[in-house]
Amino acid sequence: MENCVFCKIIKGEIPCYKIFENDKVLAFLDIANDFLGHTLVIPKKHCQNILDADEKSLQEVMSAVQKISKHYIQNCGFDGVNILNANNKSAEQSVFHLHFHIIPRRTDDKLIIFPVEKEKEFDLKDLQTKLKL
Repeated sequence: MENCVFCKIIKGEIPCYKIFENDKVLAFLDIANDFLGHTLVIPKKHCQNILDADEKSLQEVMSAVQKISKHYIQNCGFDGVNILNANNKSAEQSVFHLHFHIIPRRTDDKLIIFPVEKEKEFDLKDLQTKLKL
């Protein structure tokens, strides 16, 4: 995509701090510099998100996400990772090129990634009926 910032990074038009690269996937540090080791993993083939990604591209990206996550835990002193993904504007996707965030975690880092919501009054049986494939 011509105006896609991630496609420009893949082409080398915009620099990045590479963590991992192969012929299908690129992983680099998020320049937001908000969480220690915050990494973005993207396919080199442009797709907007998981909703339009071909199965092979999605498999390649997830394989890289797993490899990088294991490396962070086994070799880099982290205890866990959060893996996050947003699809479409309503889900807070801000760059419309498929990407997964890896946020390395330490046991006592005091980061709050997931919002704490009060229990809602959903009828789970009705919801199951509406959502079931």
